[in-house]
Amino acid sequence: MILRFFATALLVYAFGFLGFAVSLPKPLAGEPTDAVIVLTGGPGRIARGLSVVDQGLAKEMFVSGVDPEVRPAEFAAEFDVSRGTMECCVKLGYLAVDTRTNAGEAAQWLRENKFTSVRLVTTDWHMARASSEFEETLPPDIRVVEDAVSSQPSLATLFLEYNKLLAAVASQGLPS
Repeated sequence: MILRFFATALLVYAFGFLGFAVSLPKPLAGEPTDAVIVLTGGPGRIARGLSVVDQGLAKEMFVSGVDPEVRPAEFAAEFDVSRGTMECCVKLGYLAVDTRTNAGEAAQWLRENKFTSVRLVTTDWHMARASSEFEETLPPDIRVVEDAVSSQPSLATLFLEYNKLLAAVASQGLPS
């Protein structure tokens, strides 16, 4: 009986991992939102967020999880952002240190600016967990659309992220 339970649990886990690995989200095309939230930590994320702003698909971009030592001028130079775009449209968040605190930092910024829709930009393998954390943290009246940056993750990256996703979902189900 116990062996059957563990075999079933392992099978469910394995099929869940397989589903996660083969169904990574894709970049979003053309849907406008009030703002774009970019989570630091992966190549192509900031460039994608800036592209969304440049295309007029979002009014402002909030970059969550910026290293506290990075100044706006350094950020602008690193990512070739004009002074005008930095002043009007790009805000840097320095408080977040992980995906959960990214969601909290972004939620505060969204509420302060009274935005009702946001495009979430992160790497494809990170999107499920990031989206889960944002759904848990943001008020229900803020619409979130996912805009994944495509990547070529290793099996180890997928395995680690799948386990982090399971842990995040399990912790959300626990009473506070």
